[in-house]
Amino acid sequence: MLKTKYRIGWDIGGAHLKAALLDTEGVALQVHQLACPLWRGLNALENAMMQMRQLLDTPDALSLVTMTGELVDLFPNRHTGVCEIASVVNQQLGPQALFYSSECRWISFSEVSANTPSIASMNWHASARFLAKCIDRALFIDIGSTTTDMIPLQQHLFDAVGQTDAQRMSNHALIYTGVVRTPLMAFGQTIGFKDQIYYLAAEYFSTSADVYRMLQQLPETADLADTADGKGKTLPETARRLARMVGHDLEDYPMSDWVTLAQSFKQLQKNLLMQAIRAHTHHDNMPIVAAGIGAFLCQELAQDLHLPVVNVSKFVQANDSTTHLQAVNCFPAYAVARLAD
Repeated sequence: MLKTKYRIGWDIGGAHLKAALLDTEGVALQVHQLACPLWRGLNALENAMMQMRQLLDTPDALSLVTMTGELVDLFPNRHTGVCEIASVVNQQLGPQALFYSSECRWISFSEVSANTPSIASMNWHASARFLAKCIDRALFIDIGSTTTDMIPLQQHLFDAVGQTDAQRMSNHALIYTGVVRTPLMAFGQTIGFKDQIYYLAAEYFSTSADVYRMLQQLPETADLADTADGKGKTLPETARRLARMVGHDLEDYPMSDWVTLAQSFKQLQKNLLMQAIRAHTHHDNMPIVAAGIGAFLCQELAQDLHLPVVNVSKFVQANDSTTHLQAVNCFPAYAVARLAD
């Protein structure tokens, strides 16, 4: 592998581009997350990568790339998605870019087409592989904007209960729920509000970002996605979207009631995640390692289930507190770069 003064871990998702710049000691110097609505076209990735390269400003760095963006409906299948994303990466970064493979080797651009199954949607694999070097036994939970990964770690190895998204979705390892982009209608069919049970509107009226923005738990650096109605992100605008989910207008009740509704939505999402956690822990006192922009939710879930919890920040090195927090929020980008140690 090419030796350089710096290395960059890239995590190319369907909605966000994340990058972590590390020195040769594995210390994060910069970590950034940019909006990248890849489903709108490859130009979204091209523009985000150009912007990211300007932020990082390290043209001689080795780039280590992982991705999940091949799943977006821009592409007819995942093979095509991996190849087209890799082509953009190659155009932007050239031969200094290598692609992470679940076969625990680095893939050059010329080899991508023959290795797409081991490249597609493997950011979780990079995270777990790095973390398994750091901790003997735990349930690693990464709650992101769109999905949640749950990976058991045992004896410094990780138990990959399936490799593909389809396999992992059938084994409680990949849950399509996150703290930014998840439509609230996916949280359940009913919700309690004002001493009544409401059927939720099966409409794209509001997302999980509204819940955690309303509760002031969503980091501003993670609140990058468009809102469901295309309007702003003030608390009144946020509450208006939440109110629509139960057939109300913002003006029907005071703001405190919409905060209470947000708390109820949060509990619905926690219930979904608790079911998956129980499937992994089996009444075992397995500690949880919390990562992602939803790490705060992992902490709460662990407390609710009376499980020990440690933040993945314990295993992250960074040059300042802001970068440290961003590396936790963008852990796969940090982890894939660390795997080049």
